[in-house]
Amino acid sequence: MNRRNTIQKELVLDAVRELGCHATADEIYAKVVSDYPSISKGTVYRNLNILAEEGSVLKIEIPGGAEHFDHNCHDHYHVRCVSCGRVFDVDMKPLRLTDKINDAHGFDFLDCDIVFKGICPSCKTDPTNY
Repeated sequence: MNRRNTIQKELVLDAVRELGCHATADEIYAKVVSDYPSISKGTVYRNLNILAEEGSVLKIEIPGGAEHFDHNCHDHYHVRCVSCGRVFDVDMKPLRLTDKINDAHGFDFLDCDIVFKGICPSCKTDPTNY
């Protein structure tokens, strides 16, 4: 289904790009609402999901945490700091793990998302963080 480009969708996409990090929907909403106070949280969330479906942003699902959104849509992995919760890119070539699976249950494996856990450089400098 072709969706039309709306001003709200462009505002949300611009915010994701301007933040340049792996922001949560709440962080993106805060960025958009600071410039456009009349926009609703629901509008931002809805447009983030539309942008993810269209492939304009990458939705990163974090088990037990908030979803994050990335302006960098090529195949790559992420690492989440277990102390502060921020998400970062991992600098490594993606592996074709779906080609290596031996399945006994009849699945057609399409893709996988890998999120590593670690301690970011900022949190490492404060040993009380972990």
